[in-house]
Amino acid sequence: MANTASARKRNRQTERRTERNQARKSRMRTFIKKVELAIAGGNKAAASEALREAQPEMQRAAGKGVTHHNTVARKLSRLSARIKALSMG
Repeated sequence: MANTASARKRNRQTERRTERNQARKSRMRTFIKKVELAIAGGNKAAASEALREAQPEMQRAAGKGVTHHNTVARKLSRLSARIKALSMG
């Protein structure tokens, strides 16, 4: 348990930050899920539109330090490659 005023304040700040970060991460996952569903449905137009909406959300999460920049880049790259493969298959 926090004994000093500064430690109590730090706990409050951490709780607020954790809540915000969880919300951002959850929001990012929701957008990714929309892209995944569109890819699974085989609808290239819907999938690329969903990716276009998901991209800024994912990059915002990386910018805020919720996820690593390289993780977001990797996920975007893989989703983009899967969408691109839809037209060929």
